[in-house]
Amino acid sequence: MNGFPSESTLKYYRTIYPPGTRIQLDEMNDPQAIPAGTKGEILGIDDAGNALMKWDNGRSLSLAIEVDKFHKLQPQKEIEMQNSGSDDEVQEEEADMDISQI
Repeated sequence: MNGFPSESTLKYYRTIYPPGTRIQLDEMNDPQAIPAGTKGEILGIDDAGNALMKWDNGRSLSLAIEVDKFHKLQPQKEIEMQNSGSDDEVQEEEADMDISQI
C-alpha cells in the first residue's frame, strides 16, 4: 500500500466534488490551518486525494478529504431555483383561488 487512494476512490471524489463545488471547513489539522468556518471552492482533486482549493480568504491550502472535516454548501443556483419554484407555486395557487372566486 502506497498511502494514495485507489483509482475508484479518486473517481468517486471527483464525481461528488467536481470543480466549482463550494464547501465550508469545519476543522483542519494542520500547522497552517485555514480557520474553521471558512468557505471555499474546490478547483479539482489531485492524485493524492486532496482537494485543490481556492478559499474565500485568499488562501490556497489543499483540503485533505480523508482527514479534514468539511461540508458541501448548496449551490446558489439551486437555492434560487428552489425559491423561485416555491414562489411560482404560491402564485399559481393564488391565481387558482382568484379564478374560483369569480
